[in-house]
This record gives sequence, structure tokens and C-alpha cells, in this order.
Amino acid sequence: MIDPFGRHVSYLRVSVTDRCDFRCVYCMAEDMTFLPKRDLLSLEELDRMCSAFIDKGVKKLRLTGGEPLVRKGIMTLVENLGRHLRSGALEELTLTTNGSQLAKYASELVAHGVRRINVSVDTLDAAKFKQITRWGDLAKVKDGIRAAQAAGLAIKINAVALKGVNEQEIPEMIRWCGDEGMDLTLIETMPLGDIDGDRTDQYLPLSVVRAQLMDQFTLEDIPYKTGGPARYVKVKETGGRLGFITPLTHNFCESCNRVRLTCTGTLYMCLGQEDAADLRAPLRASEGNELLHAAIDEAITRKPKGHDFIIDRRHNKPAVSRHMSVTGG
Repeated sequence: MIDPFGRHVSYLRVSVTDRCDFRCVYCMAEDMTFLPKRDLLSLEELDRMCSAFIDKGVKKLRLTGGEPLVRKGIMTLVENLGRHLRSGALEELTLTTNGSQLAKYASELVAHGVRRINVSVDTLDAAKFKQITRWGDLAKVKDGIRAAQAAGLAIKINAVALKGVNEQEIPEMIRWCGDEGMDLTLIETMPLGDIDGDRTDQYLPLSVVRAQLMDQFTLEDIPYKTGGPARYVKVKETGGRLGFITPLTHNFCESCNRVRLTCTGTLYMCLGQEDAADLRAPLRASEGNELLHAAIDEAITRKPKGHDFIIDRRHNKPAVSRHMSVTGG
């Protein structure tokens, strides 16, 4: 799959559910209305959809949500998708999780071919973690991380940089990840969905964060890549890797190789644009995949050059109306 700008689309992120057992302040409103379960693709349909993308050249598949591990029967999907790893058609099957269910599922994930996961942790302060996630328990997440490490999973911690909330903790998180043998990626907050607040109060440019970190750490640019948008440095003092995802201060659109599929079968060619393609209808219209393949091909021709994200006092409404949990983080 090659888009109009010559970029090979080889990375599919699939939101298997819009539901989550947290209510993070930058992601959702506390009183969320979730999709009716009847609107969701079944696990069998998700398998067929993912397999169609793999047939068309997707090499990396990431399961997201919401929280993917709260989807009933999710391990059946992971197990079935594992066949593409064994055949060599798929290079990596991974997921992004809040960690709340890892103690339960870590061993199964490894058994089905998952080798690396991302875990979202924005603070190491238990009270602040509760404040950010509204419903989360840091101790439970840490237990899940330990279980995942014991099962053999490599872990990257994702942290959204939030002004006035966790910016002073970032050095501590760098040291914690270094001690635990985990990579850390910092992410700028993105203007997606109504969150009961003003994102200009949250937005912390990572260019500022990096400049501040250089007072304490030696940061060496490295060519390390995981297939996503993060730019990595090596932290000399810890020996660990630190990534920066900067959709606002330095967008990464020129190298975008990703598309996102929702749990209802809607394909978003760009996280920061509203344009989308309905793949559920062609999926259900025929037992064969000809219509589905044609719909995917047409959608890729509409992949835009980049997003239109902006956060400032004049643009205090979401750039995109849907919540991050709908599209898949």
C-alpha cells in the first residue's frame, strides 16, 4: 500500500474497543457514553479485517483501545493473529495498554507471540496517578509491569507530558525506567475530543522539556526506530532510551506509515483528520475479500500529507471531535 505521497503504509493500529477502565483527564470525559456493543466488529470480523491488511502488506500490527485487554475474549483474537507471525507475513504483533490487566494476561500474550508492549504511566505518585486516571490504581499497574517482565515482555513506558501536573517528575521517570530496563517515551497532549477542560492548560511542548532535561542528563541522538513516530535519544547517565513524540512542536507526518482502524470498522488515514472510510460495509457484504481490498485501496489514495493539530488560546476546541479512545491511542 503506497499513499499519494509515496509513503509505504505498513503499520496498522486497531482499536478493539472504545471502552476503558480508566478515565484519563487528557483522553476522556469522566461521564463517557460508549458505543453500543452491537456496533462493534466481532472478534472474528476483527481477525478477518486485520488479515486483509496483512495480505496487503502490513508488517506491524498494534492492538489498542480504549483499553484492549478489557475486550471480552481478546486473547482469542491475539492467538488467532499469531498465525501471521508464525507464517512470517507479520513481523510484529504488539499492544498498548494501561497495565491494569497485565498481571492476568502477560503470560498468554507471550505464548501467542507478543514480544513487546507499551504501558501508559504518566506519574509515579500514587495520588497523582489516581487524579490523572480518575479510576486507576498505580500499585496494580506496577504489579502488572512486573508480571509482564517476568513473562519475558519488553516494555516501553508511555507518558503524556502535562504542564503543571507531571513535568517535574520526568527526571524521576527517566531514572525509574533506566533502573527497570524499560524505554520511556514522552508524548505531547493532542487536541482530540471534548475532555471537560481546556487543553491549553495541559499542553507542554517537548522542546521545552528536552532543553530542561539537558541540565541533568546527557542526551545523545540515536537512529533507533520501533516503526512508530518517536525520535529517540540515549540517556548516558542511565543507559536507557528516551523517545519524544511531538505532533505539535515537530510533526512527523513526512514519514507516516500508519493507518488506524476503529472497533466499528472505520479506517482513519490520519489521526489528526476527520476523513475516514467505512470498511465494515464491504467486509459484511461478501464472504470474499475483493470488496474489502478495493475499499482499503481507495482509502489509502485519500491519506493526507499531514494533520492540522494546533493548541493555543485561539483554538481551544478539539481539532478533531472524536476521543483518542475511539481511534486507538
